[in-house]
Amino acid sequence: MAQAETLNHVGDRPAPYRSSNLPDVKLLMWVFLASDCMMFGAMIGSYLVYKGRSLVGPYPLDLFDIPLTTIISFVLLMSSFLMVLALDAIRKDNMSQYRLWMLGVIVFGGIFLGFQVFEFAHFMEAGLYQRTNLFGSSFYMLTGTHGIHVAVGVLWLIGLLIASYIRPQSSKDAVYVEIAGLYWHFVDIVWIVIFTVVYLVDFV
Repeated sequence: MAQAETLNHVGDRPAPYRSSNLPDVKLLMWVFLASDCMMFGAMIGSYLVYKGRSLVGPYPLDLFDIPLTTIISFVLLMSSFLMVLALDAIRKDNMSQYRLWMLGVIVFGGIFLGFQVFEFAHFMEAGLYQRTNLFGSSFYMLTGTHGIHVAVGVLWLIGLLIASYIRPQSSKDAVYVEIAGLYWHFVDIVWIVIFTVVYLVDFV
């Protein structure tokens, strides 16, 4: 009887934690990030395969502004630091600090997206389109996909920030901020790889 009652209880309200000791939403995020790793790995591999094989220009050395890209990369990395502060603030039920740091992450992410739009426009003015050469095809596919991920992250964080004003939030909601943080940190790590492989290799 006791066993049946336990099974019914479990069936009525599924436990939020599994054998992994992770909340379901966090486990799902790790699975998604693992699949995203494979996708970005394939695109980075394609870029490296096509690297230096373009028969016509413009070429990376003709276009890249390494100092500016370095600054923007630093801005994106700093947004990860602000994300850590936002998560720490909501865990301490400090909602004013949480909103401040979350707004900072959103602003820094927006700055990065603005730079990417500017960069794409500049490259197109110089004659580099996706169909121009192998460099253009692989570059726009890789950095454009990353830019879409950043945009999704910014919209996600805006939603969390707005939600903090619509209904009361506390440390009990920290897990949802944590999974958004995992996504954001992943996007930043991917950019470090892209910045190194795409932008720096030809200049070192």
